[in-house]
Amino acid sequence: MSVRETAPRATTGGKTDTMIEENGPSAHESEVSSSSQARQKLEGLLNKNMRIRMTDGRTLVGLFLCTDRDCNVILGSAQEFLKSSDTFSQGEPRVLGLAMIPGHHVVSIEVEADSLEDAEGFGANH
Repeated sequence: MSVRETAPRATTGGKTDTMIEENGPSAHESEVSSSSQARQKLEGLLNKNMRIRMTDGRTLVGLFLCTDRDCNVILGSAQEFLKSSDTFSQGEPRVLGLAMIPGHHVVSIEVEADSLEDAEGFGANH
């Protein structure tokens, strides 16, 4: 790792100090890069149909509209399917419309296959 010294710069009180920089990307730059890749992947999934399984056994299906740092998810045109004792039948869906799922209740999230084919930059191996 090489280090280079930049020109002195003035600071308050009339003193000068020297900035030291490392060659190559800083830890902050690589963190921002991976953050922007994750953001792009999420943006590619906007308005795609998702199936979210919750801790209480319910499943919600709807359009992915939004998420936040706490992994809360907002689905549009959402339908709720109750956990059924019969594994072959999920019963009639209940129409919810706009739904917010708290992140701590999310067990799994699936994107419907036909939606994935349309998503750019989201392959089967990711």
